[in-house]
Amino acid sequence: MRVLGIETSCDETAAAVVGRDAAGRPAIHSSIVLSQAGDHAAFGGVVPEIAARAHVEALDRVIAAALRDAGLAIGDIDAVSATGGPGLVGGLMVGMTTGKAIAAARSVPFLAVNHLEGHALTAVLTDGIPFPYLLLLVSGGHTQIVLVRGLGRYERWGTTIDDALGEAFDKTASLLSLGFPGGPAVEAAAARGDPRRIELPRPMIGQPNCNFSFSGLKTAVRMEASRREPVAEGDVADLCAAFQESVCASLADRIDRAFSRFRAEFPDASDPTLVVAGGVAANRRIRALLSERCAKEAWRLVAPPPKLCGDNAAMIAFAGMLRLERGERSASDVAPRSRWPLDEQADALIGSGRRGMKA
Repeated sequence: MRVLGIETSCDETAAAVVGRDAAGRPAIHSSIVLSQAGDHAAFGGVVPEIAARAHVEALDRVIAAALRDAGLAIGDIDAVSATGGPGLVGGLMVGMTTGKAIAAARSVPFLAVNHLEGHALTAVLTDGIPFPYLLLLVSGGHTQIVLVRGLGRYERWGTTIDDALGEAFDKTASLLSLGFPGGPAVEAAAARGDPRRIELPRPMIGQPNCNFSFSGLKTAVRMEASRREPVAEGDVADLCAAFQESVCASLADRIDRAFSRFRAEFPDASDPTLVVAGGVAANRRIRALLSERCAKEAWRLVAPPPKLCGDNAAMIAFAGMLRLERGERSASDVAPRSRWPLDEQADALIGSGRRGMKA
């Protein structure tokens, strides 16, 4: 089986071909990711209209490159899967319309895939890990701790009540005039800074749940920067280092609580596994922190290669392949979803950290 995957949920135009080798193991035959970062840099963030237009202009040639790298023609594809949500609706429409057209023209199945499920299953693709496991999903739009029981069986144990972690990195970079995308810029500046010189809050530590909050930390960075105006280069580096260490302290506390809950629910698990996925998972300091926590608590850490942590189509092709193997396919009139939670039963908590609203 060879599945063409298409990813257009935000500002990467991506296509990939995933299948199985002779032994039945999943294999990535090709993976092409075209970043739009340069198109959005002047605006300090992703502009939905620009992103959608860029997908229209680039997707055909990206798909052609993915097929060429896989050594295949379009007639060799057994199915097409495209991100159906969550994400920017304009971009989702581009990818889904293209995927449906290819599937209809070739008379092969089409599957609309949850972008978050793609992230959740990447470690199964790369490392073949068994269910159940814990997932820490950290990206520009999502920060969650999820119990992955199996394909389509997800329980959200924690989520952000305000900003996602990737968003907090981007906003901190913007406050300090470091450019876009902000995550790599903040990480690079932090490597030159002293995390102990400036004290910043460490959000949610000690709270009796697994939720996150980063809005207050971002505000604290802004206030410290305002106190030091004009902000010297050394101050920027120290602020970034302090910000990153506060993030790590919060993550450590939240993950430890999730570890305890997992142990209580699965006391016989001999090799408990934490998977970290999403674009922020490429941050080296965060990876080191998670490695330390896992080593201390006797957990296995699985972090996919950085090129598969960010948005990519290989994860979409793989998730689609698993669902196709289970006999599923999407209806021809399936529509994109700007919001598509992994755990459909969990209540939305975004905004619950604001004054006057219950957490």
